[in-house]
Amino acid sequence: MPLTAPVVSAMTVFPVKSFAGTPVESMEVGASGPRGDRRWMLVDADGVTLTARKHPRMLAAVAAPEGDRVRLSAPGMPSLLVDVPDGPPDVPVRLSRLDAATSAGGDADAWCSQLLGRSVRLVHLDDPARRGMSAEHGGSPADPLALVDTGPVHVTTTASLRRLDGWAAELHDERVERALRAGEPAPEPRRPLDMRRFRPNLVVDGDLAPFAEDGWGRLVAGAVELRFADRCGRCVMTTIDPDTQVKGREPLLSLARHRRADGEVWFGVQMVPVRTGRIRAGDRVETSDR
Repeated sequence: MPLTAPVVSAMTVFPVKSFAGTPVESMEVGASGPRGDRRWMLVDADGVTLTARKHPRMLAAVAAPEGDRVRLSAPGMPSLLVDVPDGPPDVPVRLSRLDAATSAGGDADAWCSQLLGRSVRLVHLDDPARRGMSAEHGGSPADPLALVDTGPVHVTTTASLRRLDGWAAELHDERVERALRAGEPAPEPRRPLDMRRFRPNLVVDGDLAPFAEDGWGRLVAGAVELRFADRCGRCVMTTIDPDTQVKGREPLLSLARHRRADGEVWFGVQMVPVRTGRIRAGDRVETSDR
């Protein structure tokens, strides 16, 4: 088989934190990451950020960018087009390095409250420069950060997913064998791990060693250059099936066996824009080591 140069194989934008994302063929990357990515979030009456870690139903909702607006949709609910609010930050929020965001309005609040079956508010971050990255995750306050947890651009590779899925298959086979020996019911059939569990902005495919991204210092694709900021520690959110919103044990079980270090389990990397511009599906990817 001929060698295949690494390319951008998939891109996704996530306008609302913890909602399902929207695949795109072309992505404009600015200083704070992909245009429109994680500029909205849900908060409760105390301003606490709500995520799919505790509210898996959020993953059933899709936030699709339409210009500067965002369309919200979910099974069994009418869609709602939400304008970017133009007022000042008027809702106190409790998120690291951010004390206020702007209300999206009553209609958006009502839609999101119906989605979760509780009173919530949808808020918008007017300017990611008001937040900034932390040094702990490879950045500085001068690096603007939207409503993501750690870094502006999340990158994964299909080579790493294939290796991780292989490990998960081995663990499943071990469980089946133990059940047979014990005369117990076999576990449910296994579904291959889906990259959507990890919510990357960019997926790179090609002839790469699994987890090669851990050692990347720079990545160039299209007009964009990114620098490494941090590896991505994974949480319970990755155990939620993106289609059914049912929690399982993988991929954390396999990551804990094979990818545990410094008290966390790792998959993917966070990167910071050095040169902004546009990336398109199929763009060749060039990387350099740290």
